[in-house]
Amino acid sequence: MVNITRAADLTMVGANGGAWVGPVGTPALASPLTQPTDPWLALGAISEDGLTNGWDEESQQFTPWGLTSPFRTQITQSIRTFGLTVWETSRRSVMSLHYRLDDAEFEPDGSGITKYAETASPVPDRRAFWFLVIDGDNYRGFYVPEGEINDRGDVTYKQDEMSGFEWTVTTYPDAAGNTVYHVDKIPVTPADPLS
Repeated sequence: MVNITRAADLTMVGANGGAWVGPVGTPALASPLTQPTDPWLALGAISEDGLTNGWDEESQQFTPWGLTSPFRTQITQSIRTFGLTVWETSRRSVMSLHYRLDDAEFEPDGSGITKYAETASPVPDRRAFWFLVIDGDNYRGFYVPEGEINDRGDVTYKQDEMSGFEWTVTTYPDAAGNTVYHVDKIPVTPADPLS
């Protein structure tokens, strides 16, 4: 009889988590159990849809004359993205990201009024990101040394819906050629039973 090995503690449900942003060059956290501190800034509440880690890859296949199956495939595009909807749209770190402005632009005046303008010609706005997914004792940390919001969803303001900024963050390679660093605390995989 075949023994099927299953371990529920090796599964992951994105039950909780958070996101932080910092300037490019902000170092990665050494552990997903460490509380991010300055210069990391929290992005606050994230919608119940959680965090989406996406891959967009394309490849070129090479089939030699006389064969019907390729004998080589070359990856021609490999893009990593993170998608989330942040709900604290009045948080300064969130507004700074959404509008591609420095955090200081959102400092209220003596009357509590904040004034800023959206440019018709936005420039690149790369930052470091730290994403954390938690499920019980399982922690998955994603450090993006250089990322940028390249897609923003529409914002709806209505009585029966929470307004949020829906973002897709595209990752870019750092000096070492890496786009995402993983820092996890996960259970050890048990040995498969011997037959």
